[in-house]
Amino acid sequence: MKLVVVTAGLTQPSSTRLLGDRLGEAVARRAEAAEVETVELRDLAVDIANAFVTGFPNGRLRAAIETVTAADALIAVTPIFSGSYSGLFKSFFDVIDNTALTGKPVLIAATGGTARHSLALEHALRPLFAYLRAVVVPTAVYAASEDWGGGRDAFTDGLGERIERAAEELAALLPHRVSRRAEPEAVVPFEQQLAALRPGEPD
Repeated sequence: MKLVVVTAGLTQPSSTRLLGDRLGEAVARRAEAAEVETVELRDLAVDIANAFVTGFPNGRLRAAIETVTAADALIAVTPIFSGSYSGLFKSFFDVIDNTALTGKPVLIAATGGTARHSLALEHALRPLFAYLRAVVVPTAVYAASEDWGGGRDAFTDGLGERIERAAEELAALLPHRVSRRAEPEAVVPFEQQLAALRPGEPD
């Protein structure tokens, strides 16, 4: 089972990448045997631009696209610029065929300097993935600068709760959750069920 995190952070270190990592870890804890892979769009910026000019993705970008489209589920994380997703984030999903993510479970998340931009998840990211026919989980996760209360390696309780809730929703849509799989019910033969319905006979 493959879980892919797509992150469009531009700096190193990046709070966008950090949020993606935390979400991936939270989902993986709920789905034993889930393999988590991260696609850093920062490293593909030139390849994405060339794909727009030439009309064809090169080998490295094509491999990233195949990784994303073959995933069992996605976590898509972008920084918010001017009230919307970043151009790099949008451009990557523009070079993917618009039917390639049909039915795929997706968790959307974003980072920004202020909580005022949190609605970008609802008016920008959710419509984007709805257009791509993905299945977006109800809880979207936004992390403002103040949410990283203890620095880049810690976060506030509110952000932690949102991460856990969204992770639970995405894990519930995965093909199987080994750690919570129910044991198969025993099959009782029909004759035995019929005999149980008959009145008792004397010895």
